[in-house]
Amino acid sequence: MTNSGTLLSATLALPLVMLAACLSPHLRNRMPALLAFAPLPAVAAALNEFGGTTLVLPRALLGLTFVLDRSGAMLLGASALLWIAAGAYATVFLRGHPDRGRFTVWWLMTLTGSLGIFIAADLMSFYLFFTLVSLAAYGLVVFDGTSDAKRAGAVYVSLAVLGEALLLMGFVLLAASEPNGSLLISDTAVSFATSPLRNAVLAFLILGFGLKIGLVPLHVWMPLTYSAAPIPAAAILSGAAVKAGIIFIRFLPFDQARPNWGAALAAVGFFSAFYGVAIGITQSNPKTVLAYSSVSQMGLLAAVIGIGLTVGDTSVATPAIFYAVHHTLVKGGLFLAVGVGALTRERRLWLVVFPAAVLALGLGGLPLTGGALAKLAIKGSLGDGAAGTLATLSSIASTVLMIHFLQRLKSDAPEDPHASTSTGLVVPWLTIAIAAVVLPWALYPRIVGGSFSDVLAPKELWAALWPVLVGGLLSIALWRRANWLPSILSGDVLVFLERATPAVRNLAAAMEGLDRRLREWPIAGVLFVALTIVLIGTLFAGH
Repeated sequence: MTNSGTLLSATLALPLVMLAACLSPHLRNRMPALLAFAPLPAVAAALNEFGGTTLVLPRALLGLTFVLDRSGAMLLGASALLWIAAGAYATVFLRGHPDRGRFTVWWLMTLTGSLGIFIAADLMSFYLFFTLVSLAAYGLVVFDGTSDAKRAGAVYVSLAVLGEALLLMGFVLLAASEPNGSLLISDTAVSFATSPLRNAVLAFLILGFGLKIGLVPLHVWMPLTYSAAPIPAAAILSGAAVKAGIIFIRFLPFDQARPNWGAALAAVGFFSAFYGVAIGITQSNPKTVLAYSSVSQMGLLAAVIGIGLTVGDTSVATPAIFYAVHHTLVKGGLFLAVGVGALTRERRLWLVVFPAAVLALGLGGLPLTGGALAKLAIKGSLGDGAAGTLATLSSIASTVLMIHFLQRLKSDAPEDPHASTSTGLVVPWLTIAIAAVVLPWALYPRIVGGSFSDVLAPKELWAALWPVLVGGLLSIALWRRANWLPSILSGDVLVFLERATPAVRNLAAAMEGLDRRLREWPIAGVLFVALTIVLIGTLFAGH
């Protein structure tokens, strides 16, 4: 096995070995101190190989196939960096907590799924790790045991199961469309173009992945989950885990124009982009504001993918992945900033707010930030027509929402003048904040192919700056008329349905009962994932 293959296998082996060690109660309670080390092989693998390393497991291990291509390496590396920072944060967060061992088990399971999804090369391994990252994250959401956490967990796990079912149906149809019986994603993508089932496959894939990235109206789990989860869990769920939905770009047939499906995806994406901002500015919890920001940002990314699908643009994948890498680091960093800010006395809060402002305004495209490069990367795919105009308006809206977030971050500071935060929390947050600015600049010329002279040209700087300035002015006007904003509870559409439809309330009550049982016995989550593996293995074996 080559060095690249060794690193690829270690990417999954190390967190799995640590997970196995958690079977010992003594080691399980000591494992939180090592969480930051589990993603290290993934970083090494991403740095070592951009050309396409392949790893095939023995038949005894289902013959699962893994590959590290350029897109996967970018997402794997960025996600692993965030997992390292969040793991270091979690080590301090869990210190002395009586349930730290339980948190660690769910954390390592989610980590394994999160990393595995970016290197999975066949339908079976992809579904396995997609299911793992989706369902294991449930344990992180309900960790605090509050009523909000229980409700969020109930909503999350019900929609996660729905998402798995949609994807499973799509994958079975994909497998049925491959004439040679191959389950490799690359092979099914080729045969997909001529399959008579392609419309049904696209419907299942877009719905399944759309639920994962929070496209409206499938977004309701996102604000509830991110608000209820502990800070380190919210950071990795919003930054890394949600990108499991973006990798679906590998399944889409960009070699042929799909105007109907592409236009539909772009329309839903742009609607989500503005809907997330409209609801986000009514929220007071900074974590909830960030959740709706994720709805908005993932909506814009879906619009970019949809436009590429509309015209058959095979080059859309690279800028979309680059944008996702930036969002991974920024959103994870902002959630960690919320945790640090909540422990920092007001006199020193500017040390948190200033770096957070650089990251937050980068989502609006502030010049010289990684966000400016991310916006520039997708600019070519959007064009100068209606889509380009909507993207510019989205930058203005994102700026408004991020300024609102900064205001909520500042108001969330403790009133105790002696409050202080631990260095063990500050260092991980500042590290990921720096990475969110530096890494896009390091990757841009190599991945996107742009030159810094073009990026720093006065014309491009002004094109990036004026939407942020307009957003700032609108924020001032909004602040003066804040009492005009309606009061909308987190979960918006779901809250309305719960109030209007008894069946939805009954379903929520049933899912909360399941939630209690799963929390009482963490190993039930493992068994549920194992059952899923058996199910998909049986289906594909039959194929």
